[in-house]
Amino acid sequence: MGLINIETKRRLETWLAHEFSAEHVQIKSHAPLGGGAISTNLAVDLVVDGGPLFGPQALVLRADSTARVSASLTKPQEFAVLNKAFLSGIKVPEPLAVCTDTELLGQQFYVMRRLAGESAGRLIVKANQPQTELAHELGRQLGLLHCIGPGTEGLEFLPMPSPTPALARVELYRKWLEEIAVRDPVLAFGLRWLEINAPPRGEIVLGHWDYRTGNYLIDDGKLLGILDWEFAGWADPMADVAWFCTRSWRFGRHDREAGGIADRSHFYSGYEETSGRQVDEQRVSYWEAAAYVRWATIALQQAHRHMSGADQSLELALTGRMVPDIELDLVTYLDRLESREN
Repeated sequence: MGLINIETKRRLETWLAHEFSAEHVQIKSHAPLGGGAISTNLAVDLVVDGGPLFGPQALVLRADSTARVSASLTKPQEFAVLNKAFLSGIKVPEPLAVCTDTELLGQQFYVMRRLAGESAGRLIVKANQPQTELAHELGRQLGLLHCIGPGTEGLEFLPMPSPTPALARVELYRKWLEEIAVRDPVLAFGLRWLEINAPPRGEIVLGHWDYRTGNYLIDDGKLLGILDWEFAGWADPMADVAWFCTRSWRFGRHDREAGGIADRSHFYSGYEETSGRQVDEQRVSYWEAAAYVRWATIALQQAHRHMSGADQSLELALTGRMVPDIELDLVTYLDRLESREN
C-alpha cells in the first residue's frame, strides 16, 4: 500500500490545510517519481482554497524509503538543511512544510515545490557542445553552499567530523562494510591508502555529499534546482568538488571531466567566484580517490538492501553489479596518482 491511499489522503489534506493556513486542500493526483534509491518521492498535485498558497500547486512529497540508510538524514533534518540552503539563496526547490508525526502517513516526510526540468544524467550529458555556462553556475551554487559553516543556527544536529574529515570518512566506510559483513580486498587497499594519505584538518563547511550530475534539474541548459540533500553534513570543501568531477558521474562523457558536461576549469571558476577560496588540486585528488571507495561501498550497501529482503528492487540489485567497475576506476586512479608523484 502506498503512502497516499483512501485512508491517509483525507488526513494529509487536513494537515496540508493547517500548514498552509488554508480553509481547505484537495489532492487532485499523486504519482511516484523515479530516481530515488534512498527516499520515496511522490508528485502531488493539489488545489488550495484560501491562504497564501491559494490555487493549484505542484508539490513533491519526500519520505524515507522502505529501508532507510543509516548515513542519510531524517526527513526533518533534511528539511532543515534544505531550508537553510533556500534561505541562503541557493537554487533548490522551496521547502514548504515538514511532518514529524508518523501517525499521519506511517513515517516522517516533508513537502516542497515541484520544479519542472530534466535530471537524468544520461540525457543531460548528451549535449553536442560542452555546457560551460551550466558547469560555471553549478560551481557558483556549490560555492554558495560552502559559505555555510559550523555554528549555523538550525544545523546543530549535524555531527562534526573527528579527528579530521578524511579520517572520519575512512572510519565510517569501514563501519559500513562491517555492518553488511563484506570483506573486499580492493576496498581494504583503498581505505588503507586513504588513511595513510589523509590530509590534515582544514576548513569545514556544509557539504551536500552527493553533488553531481543526476542530482540537479535543468531546462534548456539552465540550472533550475539542486536535489537530494539526504546526505548533507559538515565536510572538507574539496570533497564536494571532487565528487562532482569523479569519473563515476560523467555518464560516459569522460572528455568532460566536470560532471560529463564541461571542462573542470568552468566548474572551478564558478566555485571560486562565490566561495571565496581557491580549488586545492591536491585535496581534490585525495577526495576523488575517496569518492570511488565511498561509491563502491554504497553500491554494496544498496545490493545488501535488496538481497536481505529489506527493500527489494531491480535498481538496488543492479547497483551492486557496478562494484567491479567502480573498483577498477579506483585502482586506475590511484595508479595514475602514484605515477604523477614519481
